[in-house]
Amino acid sequence: MTDRNKRTFMTNVNPNTFTTRPEIEGTFGVVTTTHWIATAVGMAVLEKGGNAFDAAVAAAFTLQVVEPHLNGPGGDVPVIVHDTRRGKTEVICGQGVAPAGATIAHYRKEGLDLVPGTGLLAAVVPGTFETWMMLLRDYGTMPLAEVLAPAIGYAQNGHPLLERASATIGTVAQLFRDYWPTSAAVYLPGNKVPAAASLFANAALAATYRRIVTEAESAGGDRIAQIERARKSWSQGFVAEAIDRFCRSQDIMDT
Repeated sequence: MTDRNKRTFMTNVNPNTFTTRPEIEGTFGVVTTTHWIATAVGMAVLEKGGNAFDAAVAAAFTLQVVEPHLNGPGGDVPVIVHDTRRGKTEVICGQGVAPAGATIAHYRKEGLDLVPGTGLLAAVVPGTFETWMMLLRDYGTMPLAEVLAPAIGYAQNGHPLLERASATIGTVAQLFRDYWPTSAAVYLPGNKVPAAASLFANAALAATYRRIVTEAESAGGDRIAQIERARKSWSQGFVAEAIDRFCRSQDIMDT
């Protein structure tokens, strides 16, 4: 190929040579997320022999740890997935549904004509955990303990807190102190806003996921059985029971 032909070929591949985001190319696999730690976790899963779905689940749970201002276990997630073995694109709708008691009549009884933007009355049934478990069960290959290990490690041992996460905590710090003490206990260690790049841990989250893994492994060695046991621990077991106790016993301010 002549130099001129080479230049023409490269121009067709990338007509605009300037970009604020690097192109990602490779022969083995590609993982991209909004946080470098989660990206590294996903790539490590691929390198250990996991498939793209194993990597996605491991990266997603890691993002819940390292980007707490953007997502978490109490949220929801719609997943669009394509498996070449099945030859079709499918959707897992993990968007949190409204609780059974969240009726128009209930809100009106509370003297409200709008659903509050924060607090318990605004909360949906968490959808993320079940969604990622279903993705892992139906499309993945790795055992639950292996997929959750990175998230548990970073939650227990800490990670450098993002500047944006620190800033976001700062905007709600007084709200936490005054009205949401259990949130303050996690996100205001020593009653202070954690500094950007400081080592930030969430031991309670790590303990929750470790217990889920322990209960899942009590189902035996079958991978699918373990995932189903983890789902039960979340939606019908100790996690659901803790959420229920909190919602029944706490007075939490909302907007």
